[in-house]
Amino acid sequence: MADWAAGHAGLGGIRLVFGGNVFGWTLDRDRSFAVLDAFYECGGRMIDTAEGYSAWIPGNKGGESEAIIGEWLQARGVRGDMRLGTKTGMGGPPGAYAPDKVAAALAGSLERLRTDYVDLYYVHRDDVTASLADIVAVFDGLAATGLARELGVSNMTADRLTEANAIAARHGKRGFTVCQPQYNLVWRGDYEGALQQACVAQGVAALPYYGLASGFLTGKFGSEADWHGSTRAVALKGFADNGGWRTLEAMRAVAAETGATLAAIALAWLNSRPGVAAPLASATSPAQVREICAGATLTLTPGQLAVLETA
Repeated sequence: MADWAAGHAGLGGIRLVFGGNVFGWTLDRDRSFAVLDAFYECGGRMIDTAEGYSAWIPGNKGGESEAIIGEWLQARGVRGDMRLGTKTGMGGPPGAYAPDKVAAALAGSLERLRTDYVDLYYVHRDDVTASLADIVAVFDGLAATGLARELGVSNMTADRLTEANAIAARHGKRGFTVCQPQYNLVWRGDYEGALQQACVAQGVAALPYYGLASGFLTGKFGSEADWHGSTRAVALKGFADNGGWRTLEAMRAVAAETGATLAAIALAWLNSRPGVAAPLASATSPAQVREICAGATLTLTPGQLAVLETA
């Protein structure tokens, strides 16, 4: 395991997590296998998924991503090399973190992933109607049995994360040591500030999702017309309206100096941020995989980081 991941059982390989929501959505089985093969060849060892991926597609029920990943792991014989993260409670419905529901959810994930443990198990979205003490107890129980090696939260506020970990410490239970916020060059408010401070203070590894802002930061869009009809149109417009076009200009200036792609620059910037262990990003072809993996080893100079910051 790389030094940057020391102390985190769920982290390893290059500083990049492959976002598995594309499996069973924009990628079929064979294309998913090609992408996963390329990721593995580049040194990628962390895959992120969820029981709910991709329930939003007509005809899907959720679990399609996990099933493809599990089939690939078994076919390639690489389960021991990989770090798998999955989640339960997509949408944060009340009662999602009741003991019986969490146990059943993890059992289903393990079956689809064709494994007897996950390296990371997440609260996908906080159920603010639930007792944090109860949530801590349920997830600690999974860790105690070895079914989950490390625990994480996604889309949880700094206050709730801090309180959950304080409860765990008081009662001798496993706390949450990984956090998955939305964070990228053009969407910074969800992480920077209180949540970033909490992660740094508590040793919580941040694994930001939307690292490429739904593809906006790759530079493939020149205007709003380019994403007309896309399933990600609303998100892309939000990124564009949040200073996105100015940011792309700054990124192109850095690209001219480094020779790196915009995708690699976006991910390298994330790896420079306090508390960030590795960003999440997806790809739909082996060539794109190699492009995003380059961001895991790219180091930007203070001057280049300053150019991106001022955008």
